[in-house]
Amino acid sequence: MKKLLPTILLGLAVLSSTACKHPGKDAETVTATTPETKDDISKNVYVDSYGEKIEVTINHSKNTATIHLNGKTYDLKKSAALPEYTASNEEYQYSEIKGNITFLKKNVDMVLFHLKQAKKESGPAKMASY
Repeated sequence: MKKLLPTILLGLAVLSSTACKHPGKDAETVTATTPETKDDISKNVYVDSYGEKIEVTINHSKNTATIHLNGKTYDLKKSAALPEYTASNEEYQYSEIKGNITFLKKNVDMVLFHLKQAKKESGPAKMASY
C-alpha cells in the first residue's frame, strides 16, 4: 500500500495539472475596415512664366476641383454647361481648355493664373508616297 500511495498522488497531480489548464483564448483580431474610395482623382502642378505655381486636384467621381494658389485653397464644382473641364463657385472659375489653364475671379474679371501649355511635338512626320 505504501508503494501505491506515491503512484496515486503522482497520478492525481498530473490529472489536476491538466484539468486546470483552460484552452487559451484566441487573440481577437480586430480589423478596422475603412471604406475604400474608388474616386478617380488627378493631381497636377502647373508653373507659369512668372514662376507662380498652382496645384490642381480634380475628383472626377465627385465632379469637384480643389485649387491651391498662393497659400489659399479654393473648392470648386464642375460646370457641365461649360466646355471641356471647367469648375466654378460663386467667386472663382477654373478652366482647362485645349491646354490653356486659367483661374480667374469672376465678379471683377481678374485672371489670377494663366498658362498656355506648349503643344506636344509628335515624332517625325511620315509622308505618303504615291
